Amino acid sequence: MLPEFQTNRPHFQGSIGASVFMANSVSVPEKLTVIVTGASSGIGKLICQRLAKKNYRLVLAARSADKLASLEAELRAIGCECIAVPTDVADPNALEALVKATMARFGRIDVLVNNAGIECFAEFDQLPVDQILQTIETNLTGAIILTRHVVSIMRRQGFGRIINMSSAAGKHGPAFGAVYGATKAGLIAFTQGLRGELLPVGITATAICPGFATDGGIYDEIVKATGKKTSFFVGGTTAQKIAAAVEKAILTGPPEMMLNFPALRPIFLFRDIFPRLGEKLILACTFKFLRRAATTRK
Repeated sequence: MLPEFQTNRPHFQGSIGASVFMANSVSVPEKLTVIVTGASSGIGKLICQRLAKKNYRLVLAARSADKLASLEAELRAIGCECIAVPTDVADPNALEALVKATMARFGRIDVLVNNAGIECFAEFDQLPVDQILQTIETNLTGAIILTRHVVSIMRRQGFGRIINMSSAAGKHGPAFGAVYGATKAGLIAFTQGLRGELLPVGITATAICPGFATDGGIYDEIVKATGKKTSFFVGGTTAQKIAAAVEKAILTGPPEMMLNFPALRPIFLFRDIFPRLGEKLILACTFKFLRRAATTRK
C-alpha cells in the first residue's frame, strides 16, 4: 500500500515569501537558494540570469573559474545575492565541496538544477572509451551524486525542488548519439524514481526534456557548417524557453516538461503503439541531420 499523502500537485501561491508548500504545509523562505550546475555558459547562464531577476539566491557551479567570476559580477551588479563555486561535476569531492560551500554561505538548499552536461554525437564504434566515460560521469553520475548530497538537507527542511536537465534524446535514443541518449534516459528514470520516493516528504523532482536548442549548441554548429536544418517534424526550442521552463518547474514542481515545437509527444506515443513504424518515422526525420552532427564534430 502506498503511503498516504496529498496528491495535489505542489505549487506556490502568490509571492514566494508568503506562500506555503501545499503538499505538507511547510513555509518556504522569502528567497529560495538555488544551485545551478553548468552555470558559466549556454543554457545554464541563461537560467542564472533569469532567476537573478526574480529574487533567488544563486550558487553558480561550473568548471571555468574565470567565466563564473564574470557571471557572478554581472549578477551582483543587478542586486542578486550569489556565490561562484568552481566545480567539476565529474569529481565527487568537488560536488561535496559545492554543497558545503552553499551551506556555509546560505544555510539551506531549496532548489538543485542539474544542468551540467556534454553532447556526444559520433559513430559509436569510433568513440574513445574515455569520452564515453566522461559523458556518463558528467551527464548522469555527477547529477546523481550531487542530488544524493542535497536530498538529506531538503529532507530536514521539509521542502525541495530537484530539476534535472534531460532531453528529447532521453525519450528516444538518437542515431549517432547512443551514449548521450542513454545518459538522458537515465536522468528521466532517476527523476521518476526519486519523485515517487520523495513526494511524501515535500520534495519534487522534475525532468526537463527539450528538443534541439535551435539558437546554440550542436544544432547551431551543424547549421553553420552545412546550411541544413532538421525536418520540420523534429523542430526544436530555444534556450530562453528552456530557462523559462526551469523557473516554472521551481514554482509548480511537475513530473516532466517536454519542450519542442511541433510537439514530440504524439510521435513518441505513435512509436510506443507501433514500434517499427514509429522507428521508421523518427529515423526518416532525424537520421541525415544526426549523421551530419557526427561528421561535423570529427
